[in-house]
Amino acid sequence: MPILPTERDPRLITVRRGGSLTDEDHRLLAEWAAVCVEHVLPLFEQAAPGDTRPRDALATCRAWIRGEVPMRVAHQTAFVANAAGKGLPDPARFAALAAGQAVAVAHVAAHDLGAAAYAIRAVQAAAAPDEAEPARRAERDWQRAQVPPHLLPLVLDDQRRRSAICWDVFDD
Repeated sequence: MPILPTERDPRLITVRRGGSLTDEDHRLLAEWAAVCVEHVLPLFEQAAPGDTRPRDALATCRAWIRGEVPMRVAHQTAFVANAAGKGLPDPARFAALAAGQAVAVAHVAAHDLGAAAYAIRAVQAAAAPDEAEPARRAERDWQRAQVPPHLLPLVLDDQRRRSAICWDVFDD
């Protein structure tokens, strides 16, 4: 299931590509995505303690934020992180996919929501069935508290618009 909309929101496209997102805000969205992933990365590391690919993807994401890694390298790292989750239980698989989405923010800022959505799915999958819904809400609310304040209206609007293609994890 795709998590990017068919029609892209110009607020999540950088100015140099015809949108209205500044480079600084693009980097802040990438950092927010990385923070969301770090919160759930233990779910991957418990299942695959020797596999550093998702954590390496976060390092690449942060290197891109600092201007040390070109977008092309960050984008390729997303595929490596995604592959780390193959064949693992859902909590670990979703955490790896979240890492892939976070590093892909370098390529397309709207992947920030993918990182957040997969992180929520990881927490939900790790919870007991009767605790899955409270876990989803708690993770969603924790993530929202991590968004830079001036970007919160944009993120909340994007969550509202794309929740249906992100498994409804952002719904109230």
